[in-house]
Amino acid sequence: MKVADPTQTTLVNEVKLMLDTLPFDGARVLELGCGKAEKTRTLAETGHVAEILALEVDAIQHAKNLQIADLPNVRFAHGGAEAIPADDNTFDIVILFKSLHHVPMAHMDKALCEIARVLKPGGLAWISEPVFSGELNEIMRLFHDEQIVREAAFAAVCRAVADGRLLLREERFFNTRSLFDSFEQFDARMIRVTHSNHSLSPELYREVQEKFAKHLTPAGATFLNPQRVDLLQKPLHT
Repeated sequence: MKVADPTQTTLVNEVKLMLDTLPFDGARVLELGCGKAEKTRTLAETGHVAEILALEVDAIQHAKNLQIADLPNVRFAHGGAEAIPADDNTFDIVILFKSLHHVPMAHMDKALCEIARVLKPGGLAWISEPVFSGELNEIMRLFHDEQIVREAAFAAVCRAVADGRLLLREERFFNTRSLFDSFEQFDARMIRVTHSNHSLSPELYREVQEKFAKHLTPAGATFLNPQRVDLLQKPLHT
């Protein structure tokens, strides 16, 4: 396993890639760290998924998700990957979209154990993580440096594969694209988020703004972001 592959730079829509790759027909799906439930809605509205349990650890966002009333095959719950409120061998597919590195480092191994526990034998886990690289990352690290936690998340996946809890089916590397119309939009989406307490000094805020401005064009600012997906599978026999 490797944490990055700079030679793989194909630009993809990761949600479409996931929909094309995973066997969602009739599946029971667990989404960990569902955020604003945008991917949850996409999955639910395909008409193929039997049911989705969408977990979110941020209480503010979870309260907003509970107001969603038009997705009858989705159940929202408050919780993290290290303590999944579900029985053993429940889900066909588990999805973590840029979520594992948000789990406290001391609980990452527990999170992988929990994923293995709730997956049915032969079930699949799509663990998607941002690679610590790229121009957007260079701006973000000024106030939110995730190098240590991202490396820890990858190490936890490696341990889960090494001890046989989960099998590595495939690793994929590619780029995704982030577009911001303005710095104000970047501020709202990346700095003033409910799941993190980014308190920037006026000096640091100006530094972030100036670095962002170097990428701003009349059409906005576009960034290509390297990604890694580890597609894992629960063994058929344990």
